[in-house]
Amino acid sequence: MSDLKRTNVKDAFAFEVLCGINDRAGELNYDIILFSTNPNKQMKKTYTDLCRERNVDGAILQGLRLNDPYLKEVVSQSLFPCVMIDIPFSGERVGHVTTDNLSGARDAVRHLEGLGHRRIAMINGYGEAAVSHERLSGYRLALQEAGIAYDPALVYDGRFSEEGGNEAAGRILTEHPDVTAVFCASDIMALGAMQSLNLLGKKIPDDISVVGFDDISLASYCSPNLTTVRQDKYGMGYQAAQMLIDMLEGRQVHHKIMLTNELIIRESTARNRF
Repeated sequence: MSDLKRTNVKDAFAFEVLCGINDRAGELNYDIILFSTNPNKQMKKTYTDLCRERNVDGAILQGLRLNDPYLKEVVSQSLFPCVMIDIPFSGERVGHVTTDNLSGARDAVRHLEGLGHRRIAMINGYGEAAVSHERLSGYRLALQEAGIAYDPALVYDGRFSEEGGNEAAGRILTEHPDVTAVFCASDIMALGAMQSLNLLGKKIPDDISVVGFDDISLASYCSPNLTTVRQDKYGMGYQAAQMLIDMLEGRQVHHKIMLTNELIIRESTARNRF
């Protein structure tokens, strides 16, 4: 697991995935070991050396960025079976599990467009995450289908953090006061955006609508409750463990699993009044 930090405690995404991994591995009598890594650690010790030193049979990787050293090694030369979560690479010893990020983002933006919103901003994650590209593609596709011109100036980097979402929302209101809706590529960024919008005197959803992505537990407890795209986070972990164990035991494997998402409509979106 890459970039495991205490500051991510509000975002239970990784924990739910880990629960799925742990449950399926336990059902099949496998033990799991949790390793935390980052780019600096990856430069000092290769993925292969790490697996050998810890005497593991295979690995499930989550949180890697597209420019992380481990990614190239895993894809091109890994001797250890590996399943990656939300990283779209596969091979003889490599598989990946994800959800349909493009369709999920498309559904979120189509929901906003259906409520009469035409000036829809996006707070995306950092560019080194594969899901950022997929969710941006879904955002753009929904705009295209609605006959709304894509404006790259309306896409902001929220760094997949609460602080990043807060900062991005403030910039959106300052630089594009005509925006009536914001699609956030994660719930944690949406929560930060909602804090900023409230502080700036905007009522959600009367003045501006907000949609998130993930459906973390806080999404249904914040006020107003957050409209979001629900990912099967537990299922991703469960399926990743099953795929890895199938590889280890020599069974035929589908090296790509894509789970469906579901738009959950709550209180943070409403019809455009402007």
